[in-house]
Amino acid sequence: MKTLIACGALAIGISMAAGGGVSLTTETIASGLARPLFVTHAPGDFDRIFIIEQRSGSTGRIRILDLNTNTLLPTPFLSQTVSTASEQGLLGLAFHPDYATNGKFYINYTNTSGDTIVDEFTVSANPDIADGFSRRQILFVDQPFSNHNGGWIGFGPDEYLYVSMGDGGSGGDPGNRAQDITNQLLGKMLRIDVNGDDFPGSSAFNYAIPADNPFVGVSGDDEIWAYGLRNVWRAAFDRETGDLYMGDVGQNAIEEIDFQPASSAGGENYGWRCYEGNNAFNTFGCGPAADYVFPIQTYSHSGGNCSITGGEVYRGCAIPELDGTYFYADYCSGQAFSFKYDGVNQTEFQSRTFEIGGGFGIVSFGLDAYGEMYLVRQGGTVEKIVRADGMLTEDCDGNGIEDACQIAAGNPPACGCNIADVAEPYGVLDLADVQGFITGFQNQQDIADLAEPFGVWDLADLQAFVSTFTSGCP
Repeated sequence: MKTLIACGALAIGISMAAGGGVSLTTETIASGLARPLFVTHAPGDFDRIFIIEQRSGSTGRIRILDLNTNTLLPTPFLSQTVSTASEQGLLGLAFHPDYATNGKFYINYTNTSGDTIVDEFTVSANPDIADGFSRRQILFVDQPFSNHNGGWIGFGPDEYLYVSMGDGGSGGDPGNRAQDITNQLLGKMLRIDVNGDDFPGSSAFNYAIPADNPFVGVSGDDEIWAYGLRNVWRAAFDRETGDLYMGDVGQNAIEEIDFQPASSAGGENYGWRCYEGNNAFNTFGCGPAADYVFPIQTYSHSGGNCSITGGEVYRGCAIPELDGTYFYADYCSGQAFSFKYDGVNQTEFQSRTFEIGGGFGIVSFGLDAYGEMYLVRQGGTVEKIVRADGMLTEDCDGNGIEDACQIAAGNPPACGCNIADVAEPYGVLDLADVQGFITGFQNQQDIADLAEPFGVWDLADLQAFVSTFTSGCP
């Protein structure tokens, strides 16, 4: 969703001040973690981020970081027994789009037999602790080897759950699983509906098939959304456009970023094992090059590179110069890069190694509810990507978030003199507050939800605003 007028004004001001460019750095906000590998947020939760610890012994954990205090809560949100070989463990986390209402979230992990499981859980009465007894298995996939498990899961703008499956492991995809679309879910991006159940008699499979999946009614497994993937370790939807970026780990020579536009009907074949990046790998039995979708970006293993860590598209407010910029890094070399892509043209390619990269073990990027970006290092830290100049135009509550960003997200800072004081300058009720309320009301944001019944934007909210505004600041 586009940020609102307040954030747009902030963008203009900072862009003019900075000459259109910006230097970045990182701030460590959590440390001492056990093999952290992913960070994300629950929808509409501006106060917390959730961090996956892949495993400590045979236990994977989800930890909560309180963003208001930068405190890592001592009790895990969830603990899960996992396998410990190679690349296995607790690998993925996604919150249901209606999490605020139903409390459901999903994890991707390898069980003690080394097979892929996707489970559903619900939060307990304590918002910081999941209900471990609420477990419901959604998906099971047999894994022939301990590597190439994929692991990423995420909800798309269509509110279906996407599940990344690696090609099954070993090396070179010996079973040609990524190209096999019949009774073979490995080497794919899956798309399932967790709100339905097309397998009512099964305890292992509890999901429905979206009717518009590309292989429904034709040859091919109904769950498949795209195929020809080696091991998409991290993927991300652009929260504004709905485009899907996939960082697909290469074999011995080439790392790649694959792209699927939001307008796609699915069914793309991204080429593995026929191609590694743009290079032929094993073309026995493969079709012409025109049958495949080639990556939008590749890089070689020179310079110590070995494995791509796919990233995120920045859609935050604090660094408006980066709007629409995709970030990624290499796990081994620590090199980091960014670029913008409009579906046709790539622009503003830039090395970010000396700003945010460097060192071994960058395993993930992630976003908070504001759209601000974090990177995760396997050695135990989570870092927030911030402006190197430390510029903040207005931060009345001192929480490190631009007031304009909080307003744009519908989560205004608690700095106003009353509930009608929703816009800068705080302490004064003026036209800016009226415009802020109208915008919030039209977009059904918390900033304009002022009276019961809450969750409904109606005449009661308007009356509450007018009454409080008329009374003025005390």
